[in-house]
Amino acid sequence: MTQMNNLDLDLAQELGDFPEDDLDVVFTPKECRTLQPSVPEDGVELDSHVKDCVQTYIREWLIVNRKNQGNSDTCSLKNKGSRKDFHKTLQKQTFESETLDSGDATFQMPQHAHAVPEEASRATLACSDLELRSLQPDPRLEQLLRHLSAEEFERLNEEARRTNRHPELLALYPAVDEEDAVEIRPVPDCPKEHLGNRILVKLQTLKFDIEIEPLFACIALYDIKERKKISENFHCDLNPDSLRGFLRSHTPSIDLSTQARSAVFSVTYPSSDIYLVIKIEKVLQQGEIGDCAEPYMVLKESEAGKTKEKIEKLKAQAESFCQRLGKYRMPFAWIPISLSNFFNLSTLEREVQEGEGLNGKGSSSDKKATLLQARRLSERSFNSEDNYPASNFKTISLTLGTFFKQEGDRLSDEDLFKFLADFKRSSSLQRRIKTLPGTLKVEISPAPENIGYCLTPELLPLKPFSENRNRPHKEILEFPVREVYVPHTIYRNLLYVYPQRLNFANRLASARNITIKIQFMCGEDPSCAMPVIFGKSSGPEFVQEIYTAITYHNKSPDFYEEVKIKLPAKLTEKHHLLFTFYHISCQPKQGASVETLLGYSWLPILLNDRLQTGHYSLPVALDKLPLHYSIHSPEKIPSQTPPIKWVEGHKGVFIVEVQAVSSVHTQDNHLERFFTLCHSLESQVTFPIRLMDQKITEASLEHELKLSIICLNSSRLEPLVLFLHLVLDKLFQLAVQPMVIAGQTANFSQFAFESVVAIVNNLHNSKELSKDQHGRNCLLASYVYYVFRLPDPQREVVKPGGGSSAISTESRYYTFGRTSAVSVGSKLLQSRVISCSNPDITVTQAATDEEVKNIVASKPMDHSSSRMSYCVEGTSDMSGLCASTRPSNKKHFHEELALQMVVSTGMVRESVFKYAWFFFELLIKSMAQYVHNTEKEDTPRRSRFSDRFKDDITTIVSVITSEIAALVVKPPKESEQAEKINISLAFFLYDLLSLMDRGFVFNLIKHYCNQLSNKLNSLSTLISMRLEFLRILCSHEHYLNLNLFFMTSASAPASPSLSLSSQNSSSCSSFQDQKITGMFDLSAEYRQQHFLTGLLFTELAAALDADSEGISKVQRKAVSAILSLLSSHDLDPRCSKKEVKIKIAALYLPLVGIILDSLPQLHDFTISDIRSGKGRTGNPEEEQESAGAINQNVALAIAGNQVNIRNSGISLASLPYRQSATLGPDTTRNLLICFLWIMKNADQNIIQKWIADLPSMQLNRILDLLFICVSCFEYKGKQSSDKVSTQALQKSRDVKARLEEALLRGEGARGEMMKRCRIPAGNDRSAGLNENLRWRKEQTQWRQANERPDKTKAELDQEALISGNLATEANLIILDMQENIIQASFAAECRDNLLGGVLKVLVNSLGYDQSTTYLTHCFATLRALIAKFGDLLFEEEVEQCADLCQRVLHHCSSSIDITRTQACATLYLLMRYSFSSTSNFSRVKMQVTMSLASLVGKSPEFNEEFLRRSLRTILAYAEEDTDMQATPFPIQVEELLCNLNSILSDTVKMREFQEDPEMLMDLMYR
Repeated sequence: MTQMNNLDLDLAQELGDFPEDDLDVVFTPKECRTLQPSVPEDGVELDSHVKDCVQTYIREWLIVNRKNQGNSDTCSLKNKGSRKDFHKTLQKQTFESETLDSGDATFQMPQHAHAVPEEASRATLACSDLELRSLQPDPRLEQLLRHLSAEEFERLNEEARRTNRHPELLALYPAVDEEDAVEIRPVPDCPKEHLGNRILVKLQTLKFDIEIEPLFACIALYDIKERKKISENFHCDLNPDSLRGFLRSHTPSIDLSTQARSAVFSVTYPSSDIYLVIKIEKVLQQGEIGDCAEPYMVLKESEAGKTKEKIEKLKAQAESFCQRLGKYRMPFAWIPISLSNFFNLSTLEREVQEGEGLNGKGSSSDKKATLLQARRLSERSFNSEDNYPASNFKTISLTLGTFFKQEGDRLSDEDLFKFLADFKRSSSLQRRIKTLPGTLKVEISPAPENIGYCLTPELLPLKPFSENRNRPHKEILEFPVREVYVPHTIYRNLLYVYPQRLNFANRLASARNITIKIQFMCGEDPSCAMPVIFGKSSGPEFVQEIYTAITYHNKSPDFYEEVKIKLPAKLTEKHHLLFTFYHISCQPKQGASVETLLGYSWLPILLNDRLQTGHYSLPVALDKLPLHYSIHSPEKIPSQTPPIKWVEGHKGVFIVEVQAVSSVHTQDNHLERFFTLCHSLESQVTFPIRLMDQKITEASLEHELKLSIICLNSSRLEPLVLFLHLVLDKLFQLAVQPMVIAGQTANFSQFAFESVVAIVNNLHNSKELSKDQHGRNCLLASYVYYVFRLPDPQREVVKPGGGSSAISTESRYYTFGRTSAVSVGSKLLQSRVISCSNPDITVTQAATDEEVKNIVASKPMDHSSSRMSYCVEGTSDMSGLCASTRPSNKKHFHEELALQMVVSTGMVRESVFKYAWFFFELLIKSMAQYVHNTEKEDTPRRSRFSDRFKDDITTIVSVITSEIAALVVKPPKESEQAEKINISLAFFLYDLLSLMDRGFVFNLIKHYCNQLSNKLNSLSTLISMRLEFLRILCSHEHYLNLNLFFMTSASAPASPSLSLSSQNSSSCSSFQDQKITGMFDLSAEYRQQHFLTGLLFTELAAALDADSEGISKVQRKAVSAILSLLSSHDLDPRCSKKEVKIKIAALYLPLVGIILDSLPQLHDFTISDIRSGKGRTGNPEEEQESAGAINQNVALAIAGNQVNIRNSGISLASLPYRQSATLGPDTTRNLLICFLWIMKNADQNIIQKWIADLPSMQLNRILDLLFICVSCFEYKGKQSSDKVSTQALQKSRDVKARLEEALLRGEGARGEMMKRCRIPAGNDRSAGLNENLRWRKEQTQWRQANERPDKTKAELDQEALISGNLATEANLIILDMQENIIQASFAAECRDNLLGGVLKVLVNSLGYDQSTTYLTHCFATLRALIAKFGDLLFEEEVEQCADLCQRVLHHCSSSIDITRTQACATLYLLMRYSFSSTSNFSRVKMQVTMSLASLVGKSPEFNEEFLRRSLRTILAYAEEDTDMQATPFPIQVEELLCNLNSILSDTVKMREFQEDPEMLMDLMYR
């Protein structure tokens, strides 16, 4: 590097000259929805499982970032969002086609219309002359007639052209098709708490016609199709203070959280079967529900007199009941509200289908669709205004007037579902059930994103939390109908108890009004009731007991109570639920208490250390419970003395259901077992330990743990996903944790690894779980990205064996060693050794097979010692220079993981390759953390990792490459799999470039390419695989530096992959001694020095050369890969400096050679463009018939033109190139824009010297290429949806036919020419294209706007602005190139045959709709050409001259002043030079005359006024040209102009007499 020149050194530095470490390990705090994270209550010693869970939920994310990712992150830059204001920086380009439509004030028609005389007699010359002179000429170009040398003229032109140019060509170019954008690796969604569609329900009014007592509402959601309650209860009351006062004695305190009147419900699976049910209760009073409801049906508050007295009496009665029985409730009424209107189901179904495609149910081949959906869904989840539910329903306020009375014998959920089903079918319900009149006002709306002052189901305040609100909102927990596969991220530990039925039918008489007191006990003493039950409305937040509602005189009541309990984090066998049954006396009796005890039942919370949930039928004991009752379940309690008396002889008469919603209790046997055994290893426990119903001794611990690891994958998918983060963390811990159990070294790493593989396989194969566009399971992707961290620095776990004393401190542990080569498969290195349990026995090395030699030829094969443990000798994996003081027995996670990948066999191995992305990302993340933790950022990369680890990586890459090659030739499903593996391998090497020695990684890349070539026969598949692979590697943020783009010849080191001598290829410092031409070739030296770019170009060249089936898709991929690279340079702020751009462009020079070689394959845009040059309509067919136009061929014949104007394009087929498959229009356009980009950004000196050295054959190719470029980047105008009106005049077609026939019968050149006109010129390919002239509409980006009428006007304007700028910039680059060719080649005296080519391109560009900016420069170049080579032009380029006249004249009739000014100046100069060079400009005269005739005939909305004004301006030039006054030139010009003027009048008349054949003939032959 020492010999680099200074400028290059600076550039390299500026581009971030490889920071030694690209990767940054960052700890990011978790987004927490609540003000404080949810954690267990204080002051409790937690057991290790709960500790682990809480730790997992509150610890920060660990993310490995790329420091420079932002710079060339194509993904974020191409994203329109980041450039949304880009169009504001652009200048509006003026196009004539648009000024015609808009009728801008500046472009108005001249005021007086020109009168055409009625009689058809020919006007005299004098008359025309007068007419012309009466007009006002346009302003003239001042310096036109100044004497300047040609060189000076060219210099001024160039200065003008170089000012005000757009610096970034590709910023104007439509983004590359994202289907090809494999290099975009989506950042996974951050794991967060699952929230469904959120609905805000506000209760505004709840009252009956009479207000006599407090009423209490309880709201929940029910899904009648699934027959499931899908939310917890929300309790609220809207009682006025006066009524609430009745209960003062029963409410010790009222907490704010219980006063909420609005709730946020969440619905994950919306359907039309969801009902919001509001149940209303009142305080218990004497009498059936019907009796108590009677007054509500008959009385009205508004009536006076007797009614008023009755109401007062009822109120007093209610008050006395409240005081006496205030803590008991009775059912009263209910009301259902269907939510089907809120979820607009048509949108829902669509959302669900989209979601299914996303969750892997759609077809996997439709990558593009999934990408769009992914984007749509992710946009939706981030865009707060348009959040998912908002698009589905609006805010609705409901007022309901009838309530249904509760039936005392039909209170269960089963009954409720029957009622709701009837209610849904019809309103027949109202006839069967009595109704109560009343008013309920509810407002239901989508819940806003950040709802201020809201509490979670655990009553934790959410952000943003404003203290000043008087009533909070409450979030209500959802019980989804189906599984929700979202891992837990917060601590939640809730228990729900549902007493359902009690049967005391055969019991003594006293049991009639039955209630159950429910308590959560931590011991047997009555004082042990814990205040962990959530209170209801208008009361304390937490209570110690809750009573169920009472059905009057019912011995076997149903209950609908839901008791919500906050479970203590540490549960013991003393914790239990206690149920106490009472009879409540409604009538006050002298001295009798309100409650009469009927019996007890209980339910231990834990059974064998597991949380008990499910349905239970419990017996009820009549007497006081014996001591230590709570450790047994009531069904299985051993016989006591004295014996317990049971209701109905120990039968289960009480049915209760218990459900938990917990992120601590797994409620799955396999998981429970695994966690318990893991913790028994980590914490000090006494053996034997109890697990479910078995006892595990220390001796059997290892076996049991291995079994539990193997069985992990058998657990149900939902709990596995819920605890996924913890399960994987534990398995990774086991993989590297040294274990000594009962004096024996235990090693779990193989089991742990295989279990991880099984889980990964399981998650990918599940239909329910979503994947991203690369087929990566989203849950795993976010685990690796956010959650995974290296297992904690290990403490060696020693479980002392029965009688053994302390174990020697240097207890080594052993990794599962290399298995025998046979089981691993012949692809692997056979030098690995067979594992054995004694580390001191080494196995001799087996012979390595040939393939392996090739794979790892560069590495010394030194595995002489058995590789069963790492680091047994302290520093065995460290090179001598950085010996470490690490403990001798430490496994590194990345080494262990790589080893396990290498030695895996059978199904495990298959899955490892299939889902290699996961293991690769684990490797990268663990390597990054290892480098970060051991502070090896400063260590040279070569010595960061051990040689063994490097060997393993080499092996993995080699084996995976073979796997790809084997799969890709199989049926589509497997080959698709191969593509995905290929992409993950590319990302892996991409990441390794940031961590390991780059030479090492380059070697891997080289091996990959060679290995694929040897294995694959199908060329298109091979190129396609390698292209995607390279495309990803090239998207590296240090791609330019990896390519050594800044190296000069003196210092370029050879690329690590090849051993050829280096050669300069991209610097201008040593031109003298080398041919510049070499810079434009893809030479071996180039490939060796610029490794990645060389590989990419090689693939492109191969793709363009190939002619096999399916190659066109591959060609598109290849071109789009290079285009996206160039785009990323244009958008990279580091590359904005001009000198940097020059260097970068130099790197891409060989691309120019490749493009020139593929010239005959390019799509020829000129063929399909036969249309009028001015005011053209939507498509060529319409044009032929457009109003008032004379057929172009006829017009040409009128003018006697021998040249077909449009199709004078070179017949490309005649050039001696190889023939190959033609590229599609899009691929061609992308390739050409790359060419223009290089031409724009490369050093112009190099370009000129290159051109000067080229043979004329090659120069002609460049001109052909430019010719195609002109047509390719034509401006297509605003894509307004209103098509041009086709109501043209009805034509007399037979007359036209006769006319054409008369002309075509003509002999000689004219007849020949007319016949030729009908067959478009061009090569053989034109035949096929002509059949379908509209192809471009469907195939190009520009036309698509027509197909999408849903764009706003602003969007269309913006698109037009950008594409106008693109057309202008592209054409200016083409113009620059032509100037270069003119200057360079004319120095070399080969101008004769080039002048025609240059002119052809210029004339072609004038035939398109161009911006005034471009036209100004183009005419300036033309004038310079005329000045420099006038004589040649008129002598040899006759054909070109005719075309030139036609085009210039066309622009003379432009409605835009600037264009007219330029065109007039050019036409005048043309005449002047033709006069001075041959002193007779009859040829130009003839051509101008012919051109005028054809122009007027051809163009329907042609405006002769502007043309006349131009003629007048040319006359003014002639009069003002002092140098020419002495010659006959001015007079000849005047003559010509008058002649033109009269032809103009005649032709205009011809158009008027379209319907009169005789008159037409007359005018024509005049």
